[in-house]
Amino acid sequence: MVDLFEVFSEFSYPGIFMVLVAFNAAPLLVPPTWIILASFYAIDPVLDPLTLALVGATGATMGRMILKWSSGFIRRFVGSEQKTNLDAISGFLNSRRYGYALASFLFAATPLPSNMLFVTYGLMKAGGIALYAGFWLGRVISYYTMISISEVVLEPFLEIFEDRLIGVLVVDLAGICMVFLFASIDWGVLITRRRLRFVRPRLWRF
Repeated sequence: MVDLFEVFSEFSYPGIFMVLVAFNAAPLLVPPTWIILASFYAIDPVLDPLTLALVGATGATMGRMILKWSSGFIRRFVGSEQKTNLDAISGFLNSRRYGYALASFLFAATPLPSNMLFVTYGLMKAGGIALYAGFWLGRVISYYTMISISEVVLEPFLEIFEDRLIGVLVVDLAGICMVFLFASIDWGVLITRRRLRFVRPRLWRF
């Protein structure tokens, strides 16, 4: 993977942008974007951290737009109960002026991978520019922070992701578990009655 970074780093910011769009359009088996950005920065320290964060956030947002769009096709295989559940949380966020923007921002402001978030958004048929604006702003902040401290945190994470993508698999598994947890909450009851209740997360009709 280091060879890939070295090849695209020769194209400077446009090359980095293309890599991030491709990686963020994939639902699984890719390292967190901040690690990719920090790796580019380690290869070429001349890169400006703020510009790199802006390019990274833009590429990540475009890639996640593609991922959300493609995930929407999976909704036809989702069980009716889970569709109702997803529609409940979607309606709740839509009813708030900055619902999707705030939710996306709060998640994106952390270094957590966002692939499963946008898979869930796709299943919810979520939309609107605010969703992407909140995500973009949050990613600018988190990417700039992680790039700025990359000299301290990058090496330990690279060791985790070095052999057989074990770290990637662990992160992806954690993301899938989060989707199942999200789907197991009865959002209609939680929103209307303020009670936490769980249902069997039967995501697929078959």
